[in-house]
Amino acid sequence: MKPIDAIIARHAELTAIRRDFHAHPELAFEEHRTSDVVAQKLQDWGIEVHRGLAGTGVVGVIRGALTDASTARRMVGLRADMDALPMQETNAFAHASTIPGRMHACGHDGHTTMLLGAAQELAQSRDFAGSVVVIFQPAEEFGGGAQVMLQQGLQEQFPMEAVFGMHNMPGIAAGTFALSPGPVLASNSEFKIRIQGKGGHAAMPHLAVDPIWVAGQLIPALQGVVSRNKAPLEAAVVSITTIHAGDTFNVIPGECLMSGTVRAYTKDTLDLVERRMGEVVAGIGLANGAQCSLEFNRIYPSTINHPRETAFARGVLAQMLPPEQLIDQAPIMAAEDFAFMLEKIPGCYAFIGNGDGQHREAGHGQGPCFVHNASYDFNDAILPLGASYLVHVARQWLGAAV
Repeated sequence: MKPIDAIIARHAELTAIRRDFHAHPELAFEEHRTSDVVAQKLQDWGIEVHRGLAGTGVVGVIRGALTDASTARRMVGLRADMDALPMQETNAFAHASTIPGRMHACGHDGHTTMLLGAAQELAQSRDFAGSVVVIFQPAEEFGGGAQVMLQQGLQEQFPMEAVFGMHNMPGIAAGTFALSPGPVLASNSEFKIRIQGKGGHAAMPHLAVDPIWVAGQLIPALQGVVSRNKAPLEAAVVSITTIHAGDTFNVIPGECLMSGTVRAYTKDTLDLVERRMGEVVAGIGLANGAQCSLEFNRIYPSTINHPRETAFARGVLAQMLPPEQLIDQAPIMAAEDFAFMLEKIPGCYAFIGNGDGQHREAGHGQGPCFVHNASYDFNDAILPLGASYLVHVARQWLGAAV
């Protein structure tokens, strides 16, 4: 089993679709043009279309021609994200972003296109029993569109047995897939620390309570939570990314604000980090006569692949690829809101290699071709492979007795 010939034959069409999406990026919950294009193509291919979940979400239902009474309720889900990032593209090739301050810098344009390619093939063949649910999700980058779709009834309306998604991965060779069971992406939490001191003259610090001094003590102390409180084999990251205080050189300000992110793979580790951060912030504030508070918000949970569904996806890929092009995915500390779907529905999140950037056409920016970089571009060469993987996953899932 290899990439599907009919999808390979449509490579130029898929490339044109992907580049059109790239040139017209839209932010979270604003994917109106993108969702209109997606919905129209699904309708053109005779696919039942549902709109409105999470505002701009689009769901297509492809009913198999082999469906009978015993398989009528069987459903498997395939998901792609549609949103772009609020950043300025530095590429100057023909399909670069036409919207200032907006860019498809994470490859969601490619993900959407691969799922469209899979949907078209599944709609034309319908050689399976049950239904394939194709989910075009808004707001992966900001807003947790997967969670919103679930809250608004995605699984109740389309009760899927399993759900599969994937993300492109620069640095992994094009034509290669990586996947593993268990945690593959971290949880994402955000924190804010407010240090309320006592302002004063910088020449008389003994009459003030310097919040910048307190912040300076907090920085290494919070890193100590990672290095000295959690188990060494448990992974976690605490990164302080903003510090704001003061207006001029000779005044000790009355307040300092800090913020940052916490990443972890397990809930137990995240619980420990949050608790110890709160204790450290309160303790250092008390020791210095300042009032310190911690606001800790859990944004996305860890993306944890289910063992059975991951083994299934790996088996599908093993039939498509030579062994050297199917590798294990080491966990990384980025986060992904497909995690919400995997909390509710068994499934697997795989990674498809995007190459090292040599695919970019003349006119690309000078930065690396990594996600969230202004010089990034999705590798159109992998469109048929990604679409074919999704088709094979759906067909084999609905063709097997599970």
